[in-house]
Amino acid sequence: MEDTLVDYITGKTVPNLGPEESRQMFERILVEQKGYAREDVRVDEPITVVFQGKEYQSTVDLVVFLKDRAVMAVRCVAGSLGSYEREILAGARLLYDYQVPFSVSTNGKDALVREVVTGKKHGEGIDAVPSRQEALDLVGTLESPVFPEEKKEREMIIFRSYNLDKYRDECSD
Repeated sequence: MEDTLVDYITGKTVPNLGPEESRQMFERILVEQKGYAREDVRVDEPITVVFQGKEYQSTVDLVVFLKDRAVMAVRCVAGSLGSYEREILAGARLLYDYQVPFSVSTNGKDALVREVVTGKKHGEGIDAVPSRQEALDLVGTLESPVFPEEKKEREMIIFRSYNLDKYRDECSD
């Protein structure tokens, strides 16, 4: 019998594999500590990148929205946060027709937060994750331009390269 749990945001039963417990911890933090509504958070947001002329489909673990605009893209991990920091930064640059302002890699207990447009470190630890109010205060001042076309191919390669483990885990059933 497969170990499952109920997703905090969606209420759906999901397999308890890999970083799922980390995701559940972080979903609770977003709602209970950071003040986001469940409706502000999308789970397993689809992303498609092109690699060597072929489409590669995956998901971004969590995307937080305010005022119909994504403000944070999140990669939940079971291992080292630094190993996934570059993947979610690339994902936040490629997910939509604008760059999501913040990228977060988290294990549910700690977090690495980056400002996506500059790639600069915003902070470390759960306290560095913007609260709903902080994000609302910043939403009008944050830049979220289109990612430069001439850099997209390189960023797609980075995303896919780091994301292969996730793809293999999801497709190994």
